[in-house]
Amino acid sequence: MTTHTSSGIHGLLAEFDSPSELLRAAERTRAAGYARIDAFSPFPIHGLDEAIGFKENKVAPIILAGGICGLLGGFGLQYWTQVIEYPMNIGGRPAYSWVSWIPPTFEMTILFAALAGTVGMLALNGLPQPYHPLFNAPRFALASQEKFFLLIEATDPQFDLEKTKAFLAGFHPYEVVAVDE
Repeated sequence: MTTHTSSGIHGLLAEFDSPSELLRAAERTRAAGYARIDAFSPFPIHGLDEAIGFKENKVAPIILAGGICGLLGGFGLQYWTQVIEYPMNIGGRPAYSWVSWIPPTFEMTILFAALAGTVGMLALNGLPQPYHPLFNAPRFALASQEKFFLLIEATDPQFDLEKTKAFLAGFHPYEVVAVDE
């Protein structure tokens, strides 16, 4: 099989009119052995993520790590300032009064988890991405309004321009277009 990435083709894009057509095409495409596929829809379609082989969400461990860092950072900062560096006897309270540190520690946990989740999501999605080759497809703007699209990328090991185009045409889409880089 030949890969056409050197000739400037990003992949082949098939347009469908209904979510059921897209789901059926995605399932059959994955079953045919294509691995580098993606689907675009104006709303979530149940089962589409499994049909295209979407992997487990990697943002959750990043959020957990951010929350743990916030917890340790918030508690450690208060411990360092009030017990080690600047101990003060205020109202006869002991220097290590951890109960009063719970609200700031909780807030730091939430703050760091939210920031880690945002940065992790942006990094894993490759954002910001001001340009993507799919923007060259003439009707791709309809993906956010009413149409459903299936993309087979040219980097897929089984991608052959003519064979893949014939394969996608077998699903009877509205059209199959080659997406330029």
